[in-house]
Amino acid sequence: MSSGCNIRALWILNNQDVVIFSRKFPVVEKRWRASCQKESDDSFKYNRLPNDSELAAAFTDRKKREGSARGFGLRVSQSVKGSDSWVDDPITRHVISLRIINEEKGVNDLLWPLVLHLKGPYTIFVLPLVEPHHLKSYSSMCHRSDCGSAIGADESISSLLLDLPCITGSFIVAHTIGDVIVGEAMEPEVFVAASPSVGGLLDSLTGSIGITGISARAKPVVAPVAASTGSGMAASGAVMSDAPKMGSRSLEKDALRTFVNNAMPFGTPLDMSYTNFSAIKTTGFSSADVPPAERRQPAWKPHLYRGKQRILLTIHDTVHAAMYDREEIPDSVTISGKVNCRAELEGLPDVSFPLTGLDTGHIESLSFHPCAQVPEHGGDRQAITFSPPLGSFVLMRYQALCSVGPPVKGFYQLSMVSENEGAFLIKLSLVEGYKVPLSMEFCTLTMPFPRRRVISFDGTPSMGTVSNTDHSLEWKIITNARTVSGKTIEATFPGTIKFAPWQAPKRPGSGLMLESMADEDSDSETESSGSMVNVEDYLMEKMNKDLKAVDLDEPFCWQAYNFAKVSFKMIGPSLSGMSIDPKSVSIFPAVRAPVEISAQVTSGDYILWNTLGKCPVAATP
Repeated sequence: MSSGCNIRALWILNNQDVVIFSRKFPVVEKRWRASCQKESDDSFKYNRLPNDSELAAAFTDRKKREGSARGFGLRVSQSVKGSDSWVDDPITRHVISLRIINEEKGVNDLLWPLVLHLKGPYTIFVLPLVEPHHLKSYSSMCHRSDCGSAIGADESISSLLLDLPCITGSFIVAHTIGDVIVGEAMEPEVFVAASPSVGGLLDSLTGSIGITGISARAKPVVAPVAASTGSGMAASGAVMSDAPKMGSRSLEKDALRTFVNNAMPFGTPLDMSYTNFSAIKTTGFSSADVPPAERRQPAWKPHLYRGKQRILLTIHDTVHAAMYDREEIPDSVTISGKVNCRAELEGLPDVSFPLTGLDTGHIESLSFHPCAQVPEHGGDRQAITFSPPLGSFVLMRYQALCSVGPPVKGFYQLSMVSENEGAFLIKLSLVEGYKVPLSMEFCTLTMPFPRRRVISFDGTPSMGTVSNTDHSLEWKIITNARTVSGKTIEATFPGTIKFAPWQAPKRPGSGLMLESMADEDSDSETESSGSMVNVEDYLMEKMNKDLKAVDLDEPFCWQAYNFAKVSFKMIGPSLSGMSIDPKSVSIFPAVRAPVEISAQVTSGDYILWNTLGKCPVAATP
C-alpha cells in the first residue's frame, strides 16, 4: 500500500447533523478491501463504508455519549471503553472514531481515523486509507485499562499518527473544502495601483480581498472563488445556506463536486489550489501553454500565465497588543506578518530579492512557501529565490517584535460609581513617533459589555463620533483616511454609562438551576420574591461546570474582566522593520516587468485592559 495520501470517503454535515454532501472513492475502497482480506488475523474483518444516514446517526450518538465538554479526549466518569475519550488524548478532538451500528444488518464497525474539521455551520469528515494493523492498534487502545500513555511507551496514539502521513494530507483536504464551501478559498491581499505606476509606494489601495486596477491581459486569472450560476438552494440543491463572503451566489453541489473530481481524482489529492482549478476551468489550455523544454513545470503552476508582466509584493503586519497601564505588568506588543506576492510572469522564471531589516524588526521566526529556496540567513538580510505559482500567494510568514512604539497607546479606566452606573475615561495617543509617508484609514475603539445591557451614555470625545448598541459602546476616532504628518494624534473620551438593573435569578429551593441562566441575559427580570444568589458563588459554580468556551460570549469579559478593543488600518512602512527594494528584485530569464511594493498594518487582538479592574496576565521569567 502506498505511503501517500489516499481518501476513502468524505462527508459534509450541516448544523443539524444532516449529510448534505458526500463522496466515496471506489478505487481506494477496493484497495482497503484487498488489504483486509490479506490479514492473517481471523478476528479482523472488512469494515465497509457507511451510508449517509448511518454516519449522521453515529456522529449524533458520539456527541451524546462524549458530551459537548467531554469530547476533549479526556477520560471522565462518563467515558466508556471503545470511545475516543477512553484513549485520553487531546488529538481525539480532531482525529475521531465513529462506531457504525446497524442491529438489523448485524453491523458493528469501527470507522477510524476520521479527520474532523469545523468550518462555519458545517462539519467536514475525511476518511484516509490506512493499513488494517493501524486500525487494530487504535482499537486496542480504546479498550486498555490504563489512562493515557506513559512516556516512552511502545504504543500510543501519538506514535501511531506519526506513522500516518495521510493524516496531514487529510487535514489539507478538509481545510480546503471548508474554505470552498464558506467562500473563503480566496487569494491573499495584494494591493496594486489603480493606474500604471513606476515603482515607489502604491498611491491607490483597496481594502477588499483580491486585486484592483489589474491591467488587461490576454488570458486573465479569474477570481479564486467562482460561484456557479444557479438559483436558490431549493431549486438548485446548493451546498450552502449562506452566500459566500464574496457576495456571489451560493456555491452549488455541482461546483463542489467538480472541484473534488479535479483536485483529487480517484481519491488521491493532487492539487488542492482553488486558484489553479478556477484558472484552468475558465481559460483552458492552448498551444502557447507548453512549458519550455529546458524547465520542469512545478506542481503549483499547472497553468502558464499569458499577458502583461509585472510583480506585486505586499508586506502585511498584524499587530497584537495587551495594554495594562500598570507598573507591575509590562505591556505586550507583538507582530504576526506575511509577505503576499503576485508574479504575473510568462513562462517559468525564477524571482529573487534580498529581504532587509531582519535585525531591526527582531524577527523571531520565519516560514516560507514550498516554491521558495532560502539559504540560511545571517545579519540583517535574507536572500529569497522562488518560482512563483499562479495567482496571489503567501510567500513568507513571520513573527516579530515591534521595531517602533505601538501605533495606539493609552489607557482605559472604568469605575462603577453605583450598581448600575459607571464612569469611564479613555486617553489615546495615535502614531506617536511615526514618520511619513504614512496614512491611517480608520481607527475605532469598542467597549463591550456582553453581560450588561446599556441604557444610555453621556460624554463627548475630543474627536470622532460615538454610538452604542445594547451591549457595547463604539468610538470611531478616525473614519476617513488621514495622512499622518509626523505629529502625534491625541484623543480623549470621558463619560458615564448607565446599565439596566442587575438582578440575579432566585435560588429555587434545593439548588440553583445553572443551566437556565446560561441562555438568559444578566439583566432579565426575575420574581421579586425568593432569595438572591451570591454572584461570586454562582460564578465559581458556573465556571466549574463542563461548559464549552463558545458558550461564553467573551471568555475574558465574562463577569471577571473588562476591556476596550482597538481596530485600525494603516498604509505605509511596516512595523516589523522589514523592507524590499524594488530595484533589487531580479528575474531569470531576464524580462522587463515593473515591480510594485506596498505595505499595510492592521490590528489583531489589540486590547486595552481596564486599569481599575481585574485583568489576565501571563507570568514572564
